[in-house]
Amino acid sequence: MMRWRCGGEGGHKMTRIAASDTGRAALWVLIVAVLLLAAATRWHMIGEQSLWNDEGTSYVQATRSLGAIADNAARDIHPPGYYWMLAGWVRLVGTSELGLRSLSALAGVLSVALTFALGRRLFGAAVGGLAAGFVALNTFSITYGQEARMYALLAMWGAASMWLFAVFALSANQQTRRRAAPALALVNAAGLYTHYAFPFVMLAQGIAFLVYAALKITAPTIRRDMADWKRQTALYVALNALTLALFAPWLSTALAQITTWPTTGDAIPASEALAVILGYMAFGITSGPGVTIAVAFFLLFALVQARDETDAEARPRAGWRVLVPVLWVAVSVGLFMALDLFREANLKFLLPAQIGFALWMARGVAVLWHIRTRDDHALIRHTPKIAALLGTAYLFVTLGAGLSPLYHDPAYQRDDYRAIVADIESNLHRDDAIILNGAGQAEVFGYYYTGAAEVYPLPEGFSIGDEDTAAQTRAIIARHRMIYAVLWGTDERDPRRVVETTLGTLAYPVDSRWFGDVRLARYAAGDDMPPATALDLRFGDSITLIDYTLSPVTVRAGDAVRLRLTWQAETALDGRYKVFVQLLNPDGVLVAQRDSEPVGDLRPTFTWAAGERISDRHALIIPNDLPPTHYSLIIGLYNADNPSMRLILADGRDYFLLETITIAES
Repeated sequence: MMRWRCGGEGGHKMTRIAASDTGRAALWVLIVAVLLLAAATRWHMIGEQSLWNDEGTSYVQATRSLGAIADNAARDIHPPGYYWMLAGWVRLVGTSELGLRSLSALAGVLSVALTFALGRRLFGAAVGGLAAGFVALNTFSITYGQEARMYALLAMWGAASMWLFAVFALSANQQTRRRAAPALALVNAAGLYTHYAFPFVMLAQGIAFLVYAALKITAPTIRRDMADWKRQTALYVALNALTLALFAPWLSTALAQITTWPTTGDAIPASEALAVILGYMAFGITSGPGVTIAVAFFLLFALVQARDETDAEARPRAGWRVLVPVLWVAVSVGLFMALDLFREANLKFLLPAQIGFALWMARGVAVLWHIRTRDDHALIRHTPKIAALLGTAYLFVTLGAGLSPLYHDPAYQRDDYRAIVADIESNLHRDDAIILNGAGQAEVFGYYYTGAAEVYPLPEGFSIGDEDTAAQTRAIIARHRMIYAVLWGTDERDPRRVVETTLGTLAYPVDSRWFGDVRLARYAAGDDMPPATALDLRFGDSITLIDYTLSPVTVRAGDAVRLRLTWQAETALDGRYKVFVQLLNPDGVLVAQRDSEPVGDLRPTFTWAAGERISDRHALIIPNDLPPTHYSLIIGLYNADNPSMRLILADGRDYFLLETITIAES
């Protein structure tokens, strides 16, 4: 029969490295290696990707004065602390993608160092080093260590705050506490000025301190320690009062922002949300939701408090050490869910808690490692250590496997504004226009764009009505020959798609491409159209082409052929059909085409009412390399789910020849 017991007490004794010079040297070599690994994973390819929308905001804020930063931050949902730091940082390193992001990379590396320091304070150096390794390779942490935003800094302040809190709570030396208290107050104030999720950290500390106080009050030594406990409690209250006093100048602004900003949570079952959160905390953004059996076992083993019968007074304090990372994670995730904050973009609010999760896992590894059996069989005696080694190896292999997708898989790449601007500028003319829908893209777009064509951010603000936005869009169509629309976040900034609908019904859609979550759409403008040519042309069983209007049929390379089609369905349609417009050379070879659902994808055929007339606009750009000659312009419809299934005309053809297009000499 096997009997198990844990060796050592639940704090430092259990994980203490031998206090030899060789042991200390090996430990510091390991820690330096982990920090170098953290630096390598955060600086690797850090400038390869384009800045995305929010990083554009950081760039513009960093170029302003400190006062202007605060004024602009007051109109946003973030406090100014990160922007102040970034403004000083870029004056040293510049505003390249690397320069802007390097502050976050440095904060990420410091977070790893602070994870070690906190783990060492709570559980010993081995647990601290293991937890630091988990954070160093976690793609959740790495992602925001490579982004010019405040979230890596949020994690760094969270780790620093928890380390100082542990020093303050656990130190028996009053001088150490007095030094830790103002430092903790300053760090907590810095955290509050960095992000409004930082109170998660402070509330976890408050609950942990209440538990600590309860343990001290109920301890057998309370009469001897009462005066010391009162001094420590008074000091804790004072340091939090100092934090609030330091944050007081921004407090009213913060409350106004938090209470009036729109709710952004997604409606999702709590079990699914927790699975995603745990997956991020255990391995990162590239490993999928949920935790593995190994992680679950380590989390459970971490809650086991080893017994040391010779040190009964130390056991409550050892138990409290175990609770610190658990409370950190539980309070942060609980508040996150209770405040209805869950959506993937908001998970970065939990970056500080990911450090607590890493410490929780590392503590579980250490507990398993130190389990001792009373069985003399060698294999059984070493089973806990073997399990701990295999489980830890699995964790690091899984963490390492997530790195390549992070750097190379398009699913984890940022919106590519650099490529968007390059695409626009490759064909841009001075009399073209660029619409940024929504308007918040102006900062990041301006980081890359240096052209002469006018840029119009629309809608111009939350208070601008749909009618004003539509009027501004109509005016742009009237003044310009080609319009490039950069569409991002329209569900929040233009939920009724006023800009896109106006462009789709009054201009002529050319094409659209996705660059991550941003879509670039081109539209040709112009109203110099001849009278409509009447038709009564049946496609399939229900769709009729009533008439069409075509721009002048003699064009030059690079021109846009504009086409307006009027469709009608005799009955309501269940299927989705796409319209194709194709240009064929004299040999019948396809040389240019456009495919889309009607009205620039805004009116799919299943939305058509019986008898409703649909005005459907298209534009086809004549390629620059086509030789001057005569070309055939044909149209038709096909099943959106099966492009090989075209709708057939009465004469058996699957297309209709509209006109002959002549490309003239340039």
